[in-house]
Amino acid sequence: MIRCKTKMELRDVLADWRRAGERIGAVPTMGALHQGHLSLIAAAKKLSDRTVATIFVNPLQFGPNEDFDTYPRDMDRDLEMLKARGCDLVFAPERADLFAQDFSTKISVAGVGEGHCAKTRPQFFDGVATIVTKLLMILAPDVAVFGEKDYQQLTVIKRLVRDLDIPVEIIGAPIIREEDGLAMSSRNQYLTSPERAAAPVLFETINLAADKFIDAGSGWSKIHDWAAAQILKAGFSKVDYLNMVDADTLTAIDKPDRPARLLAAAWIGRTRLIDNIAVSPPDSA
Repeated sequence: MIRCKTKMELRDVLADWRRAGERIGAVPTMGALHQGHLSLIAAAKKLSDRTVATIFVNPLQFGPNEDFDTYPRDMDRDLEMLKARGCDLVFAPERADLFAQDFSTKISVAGVGEGHCAKTRPQFFDGVATIVTKLLMILAPDVAVFGEKDYQQLTVIKRLVRDLDIPVEIIGAPIIREEDGLAMSSRNQYLTSPERAAAPVLFETINLAADKFIDAGSGWSKIHDWAAAQILKAGFSKVDYLNMVDADTLTAIDKPDRPARLLAAAWIGRTRLIDNIAVSPPDSA
C-alpha cells in the first residue's frame, strides 16, 4: 500500500494509474477507522481497479466549541486496517498542503445543506462541502463512496457534484451496525459503559416510530413527541431532532406517501449520536 503525504506525490501515482487505464475509487475519511469505514473500502474495491482512502481531520467542519482537538486519531492503526483490506493508496496530507494561509473559499449547498444537523452545527456542511470538493478535484476519481449513516452529508455531496458538474459517481453505502443496532461511529469510543448500554435505544426507537407513522398514515408530530420521550427516558440528555423527510429533498413530510428517511440526532453524555432509517410507503413494501 502506498502512502502519500502531499498532493504532488499523490498526483504522480494517480497519473500512472490513469495512463494504464485503471478506474479509481475514493473513500474520504477523517480516520479513527472502524468496520463501517472498511465496508466503504470494500464497496470501492468492487467498483474500481484502484482504491484510494483519504485521512484528514477537516478543521472547517468543526465549530469553536466542538471536538477538533480531541477527535480520535490513530494513524498507525488506520494504516494497518487499510492495508489489511487491500486499499491501494492512502492520502494523508498535512493541513498546510490543503489550505493556504490565506485560504478564503467556501462551498455552500442550500436546501439539503440546511436544517437537521445544520441547525446546531451551522458551519458543518459548508466545511464538508468545501473539503469534499477539494478532495474530488485533487483525486479526480471515477467513483467515490460515502456512508449512509451521515445521510444529510451524503445528500449534500450528491447535490454539489450534480450542481458543479464534477465528473464522479457518488455511491451511498449502507450503515454498518453493532450487534445491538448502534450505528458504528468514530465518536462511539467517547461513550461510557452505561451510555454504551443505553445508546441502541436511539435505533430501536426510530424503527418503532417509523412503524407507527406507516400504520397511522399521517401525523408525524405526535409520533415525534412519543419517540423523543422514549429516547430521553432511556438516559439521553437531549434530542436535537427527529425529522421525517423526503428521501431526496430532505424536506419535511407528514404522510407516508413517498420514499422517506427518518433522521435522528441525540446527545447521551458528551456524545452526539446520529442515525437514520429508510421509510418506504406502505404500497412499496
